[in-house]
Amino acid sequence: MIAPRGAEFAFLEVALPGRAKEMAGVLLLDVEEDVLHVRLRRDWESFAAGEADVLCLLEEDITAKGREWGGKRVLEFLEDHLSHTVRITERETTRVADFPARLGRLYREAIEPTVLQYRTHLPVYAAWAAAGGLSAEQSPELAGWEEVPEGVPVAEGMFIVTVRGRSMEPLIPDGSRCIFREPKGGSRQGKVLLVERIASGVSELTVKIYSSEKRETSEEGWEHKLVRMTPLNPEFEAWELQPDEFLVRGEFVAVLPGEE
Repeated sequence: MIAPRGAEFAFLEVALPGRAKEMAGVLLLDVEEDVLHVRLRRDWESFAAGEADVLCLLEEDITAKGREWGGKRVLEFLEDHLSHTVRITERETTRVADFPARLGRLYREAIEPTVLQYRTHLPVYAAWAAAGGLSAEQSPELAGWEEVPEGVPVAEGMFIVTVRGRSMEPLIPDGSRCIFREPKGGSRQGKVLLVERIASGVSELTVKIYSSEKRETSEEGWEHKLVRMTPLNPEFEAWELQPDEFLVRGEFVAVLPGEE
């Protein structure tokens, strides 16, 4: 366990002429390391068209100054100079063990950005997949849309599912919310896949590393003889599926940062 460290946080607000002020982002200072963690909204065009070009550069500018000056000095600078369109709230103190996770939680609790589907947000499905055996769940239902952090890939066909179990550790810790993409053509050998077993009549999902054995059916054709789903964690055993017992529902892309 990581021991919590002293921290301070404040929120940025945008006050446009004739408009109610909007929460714009969160600044989280690691007091001991003097590191400033920054996360601002990305949907500026939706409510600040005239100022969007400038506001889009704000996070990059604050982050760069934090690296150059140190986080404490940047917060002091913002407190001294921001007062009109962009404002900063009073600092609050706390203790934090996982700064990226706490930054994400503070952001989600305070900011309600416009849902820009497949630009800043991805669909979240209510079902969960098992990193172990198979999870007995009904067909996944859309639970909503979630904004993903800057730098996380976003594209049509991607979605978020929770993965529980330890068989894919350390790549996928138990309880992780993971991004998958809809499967495309090409070889699946060695890929981490979200697989649904269809033989039982119930939707059962699991995540494993895919490999298959093939056999020729004619001079120009072949078919899968056996599919092996292998865990990363050596404490768990691999298991096998017949080709007609499952469907590939997604290819693993990334683990989303957790919440503290």
